[in-house]
Amino acid sequence: MAAGAVAYKDRQFLAVIGDEDSVTGLLLAGIGHVTGPPDSQRNFLVVDAKTENSTIENAFQNFTQERNDIAVLLINQHIAERIRHVIDSYSEAFPAVLEIPSKDHPYDPEKDSVLKRVRRLFGE
Repeated sequence: MAAGAVAYKDRQFLAVIGDEDSVTGLLLAGIGHVTGPPDSQRNFLVVDAKTENSTIENAFQNFTQERNDIAVLLINQHIAERIRHVIDSYSEAFPAVLEIPSKDHPYDPEKDSVLKRVRRLFGE
């Protein structure tokens, strides 16, 4: 049990990859954090129609692989669709990756990678 606690004891932040409205709402709720200099990093990425998929993939890799202070990564489901191959191949427990709806794009449980895994686990 102690070895498991070491894996997540320093994970204290949420991260978000989302559209402007979602990120703004979560920042207003208090999740925003910027690491100290010299390599200041934010725990959020605002994605619009001009954002390239490689930028989204790099942010996802940064939040899930490189940073050890992120406990949960929230990503708008319509943005997750743009990098679905990366999200479906992610299998670590920490940070947990949760797909959330946005104002203009409703949540579709058929697309959610976590629910797909749960269905496979139960043989559905």
